[in-house]
Amino acid sequence: MEIKEPKITRDQVLVLEDDRFAPENVCIVSGAGTGIGRATAVVAAANGLMTVGLDINEEEGKKTQQMAREMGGQVIFIKTDLTRDEDIEKAVKEAAKVGQIRFLANIAGLQHIDSVDKFPMEKYDLMQRVMLRAPFYLSKLAIPYMKNSEDGTGAIGHMASIHAHICTRNKPVYNITKFGLRALAQSISAEGEGKVRSFTVSTGFVKTPLALNQISSQAKQRGISEEAVVTDVMMGTSRIKEMMSPVEVGNLFLYGFSRFAKYLVGGDLLFDGGMVLTY
Repeated sequence: MEIKEPKITRDQVLVLEDDRFAPENVCIVSGAGTGIGRATAVVAAANGLMTVGLDINEEEGKKTQQMAREMGGQVIFIKTDLTRDEDIEKAVKEAAKVGQIRFLANIAGLQHIDSVDKFPMEKYDLMQRVMLRAPFYLSKLAIPYMKNSEDGTGAIGHMASIHAHICTRNKPVYNITKFGLRALAQSISAEGEGKVRSFTVSTGFVKTPLALNQISSQAKQRGISEEAVVTDVMMGTSRIKEMMSPVEVGNLFLYGFSRFAKYLVGGDLLFDGGMVLTY
């Protein structure tokens, strides 16, 4: 069974009318080189936002830029190592130079498959730094720009997961960081007075390199075939037996940023095919 990351086409992109979706307003997207980060950057750019994509992978980041241009949008790519505070600080400062920072999508992530008793601590530290500390620091740096805007508003979205609701085997640090992002979104919203909103997006498995590359590791850990990992483990409790595409997740971020999500304050957009609530 071979599952590939699908190509993003214009007809798949959610386009919303929103006065703030304009070139003078900036949307920062971490993890913009591949997968959900790439799709979110493309969707934001296609909606007229000045999009600033961050990723450590410059080659793939440039590809995202080109994809956005083909959609009629613009992505400014900044090579960023999210484990380095100086890189994060520079990225936000550069983003502020091209417009008013209004939106931030914390999407960058990585995965390591191991049980708690076998989990390497260097991987624990790396995942915590990229998937929890970096989103916190990016939020910390972006919020003052949002507050100092003409109307003092902005929105910060975080890529969570079904693993922000339920915990599965051999993904302890992934589980921990995703639960942590829900707490971060709620904390920002508790302090945001309804003007600076924050939310999470929780999905099941998405056709991204992060998900597709873990199939072989899961098969080895569980002693089953790769096909069984997809059908029985990944999609086993989903009522929809197909992985989401990255652009579908990017559309959720775009909706969360829009005027239509005024009451999405600390909440979670759970689009999981029924995995969490119907098992």
